[in-house]
Amino acid sequence: MFAFLAAILCFSALGSGQVVHSQNAKGSRFICTAIPIDADPSCPIPAVPLQSSSVQEEDLKNTVIQLRETILHQKETIVDQVGTIKELTSKFSRCESATGESFLGGKYRNKGSWRKDGTNTMGDLPRDPSETIDHLGKTMQNLKSRLENLEQQMRANLSGISFPNELRDLLQRRLGVLENQLLKKVTELEEEKTQLYNETAAHRHRTESTLSSLLERITELEKGSSPFKSPEGFKVSLPLRTNYLYGRIKKSLPEMYAFTVCMWLKSSANPGIGTPFSYGVPGQANEIVLIEWGNNPIELLINDKVAQLPLSVRDGQWHHICITWTTRDGLWEAYQDGEKLGSGENLAPWHPIKPGGVIILGQEQDTVGGRFDATQAFVGEITHFNMWDRVLRPIDIMNMANCSSYMPGNIVPWVDNNVEIFGGANKVALEICEDQLLGS
Repeated sequence: MFAFLAAILCFSALGSGQVVHSQNAKGSRFICTAIPIDADPSCPIPAVPLQSSSVQEEDLKNTVIQLRETILHQKETIVDQVGTIKELTSKFSRCESATGESFLGGKYRNKGSWRKDGTNTMGDLPRDPSETIDHLGKTMQNLKSRLENLEQQMRANLSGISFPNELRDLLQRRLGVLENQLLKKVTELEEEKTQLYNETAAHRHRTESTLSSLLERITELEKGSSPFKSPEGFKVSLPLRTNYLYGRIKKSLPEMYAFTVCMWLKSSANPGIGTPFSYGVPGQANEIVLIEWGNNPIELLINDKVAQLPLSVRDGQWHHICITWTTRDGLWEAYQDGEKLGSGENLAPWHPIKPGGVIILGQEQDTVGGRFDATQAFVGEITHFNMWDRVLRPIDIMNMANCSSYMPGNIVPWVDNNVEIFGGANKVALEICEDQLLGS
């Protein structure tokens, strides 16, 4: 009976519009309330508060706790990763500092870089520059490997943790920048290693060439077999215009990309002094020729290409002449008695002087070492014929011309045992600078 009355009251409430609204709901809900039989249905009915489910509250509380733990775990992971990145950045800075000290300061640090755990990750830098570059290159590669391992670990960690996209992108960009910096540094070290090797090889070649020249001269001085006062104290005399008087340099030339040839000449021959010297190689008899033929001016031939030189030495006096040439644009210069009288370019540009030929004093070669033409023979005297594989400075040429210094050629020095004579040519003792001093 009581249930029946409650149903009637509920229906009545629906009909009369008695509605209780829940403040947390979006729509309206109708709630039926049981009232006593003798109660007035028109009286206001107090709203019965909704009871929260204890099960839902417990689930929400557990979810909040899990979220907090996840956030703390993510924070710890980020701190660890930031610390690792700082450590790698510090190591990279130390590598840059070590590289700068090795190449700029010329000093090597004797102590390696130590990590916080006491491990020496750099080691003592070796004293040899090449070993230093190799060592730093290995260190760069080691750091790169550590970055790759770190990136893999982070990806593995990120697969199970939902990091924000911004943080993930930031970490990946940072790793990419560090990797690019390391690769760039390794490339720079390789380039510096190659450059250092090339410079060392060139310096070694120059040193060995100079030492060989000095050793030859010392050997001659120790032998004391030269009939002259000094190994270079002689001249070659070619008094007749024939095709059988000449001198020959025993030593040949290497491949050269520049040269300077200097000598003292004395001639009064007319017309033209002839050919003071020529250098022929297989396939090109006119590799290098200095000639004054007939009434033509003195000419320099390189690979059969011709340049006219503004020199004049037909007055029967001693003259010091020097000629320089470089394959770069075929640049040449002509000096007489220490003064530059002319220069030019485009004389056999970019042509290297070929090795293994024959140097003849006093004759022009039509074949290597032979087939001389008497009309092109030199008539006069030659001394201090020297040759270098570089362009000498004007001050060096001036000092030789005024006898303030003597420089033997590093490729062809003027020494007694390096010059052979044929056909009646003579070697006569002559100290050219003493003769010049007495003559003046």
